[in-house]
Amino acid sequence: MPNSDEIALRLASVVDAPRLAAMSRDLVEMGLGWSWIPSRIARHIRSPESAVLVAQCGERLVAFAIMRFGVDEAHLDLLAVMLKYRRSGIGRKLIAWMERSALTAGISVVYLEIRAGNETARTFYESLGYCRVKRVRGYYGGRETAVCMARDLWSSTVTSAT
Repeated sequence: MPNSDEIALRLASVVDAPRLAAMSRDLVEMGLGWSWIPSRIARHIRSPESAVLVAQCGERLVAFAIMRFGVDEAHLDLLAVMLKYRRSGIGRKLIAWMERSALTAGISVVYLEIRAGNETARTFYESLGYCRVKRVRGYYGGRETAVCMARDLWSSTVTSAT
């Protein structure tokens, strides 16, 4: 497993959209249908209200995150890390970068949703200071329950991405 020092973070470009969409389909949306198609991701890449951050190991895209920014809250829409690169700190780096961006914009709270049965994701986000807020039945295509989580950035320490 590569160490996170070998990973470079950069903002996504529109040419990354097909690869990011494929990663979403294969790593996040399994069994749900494919809603994060290339055109949707490209819209987020171009949007001034979103940030799409990718992690690269050499020339290979190995992870990404998409966050939307509102007036006083942000929403983490997607976080995907290729299996081989999990537990190497890449996800933490992506989240830390996004949280620092939210703080810089004066945003106090970040929200996200995970599948209710995804204990690995729940444990990961709880380790970063996210708390369970509520459950929403049928959130994922009417078939799966989501756990909504949130983190108040102003009342907690945001970790460094380095």
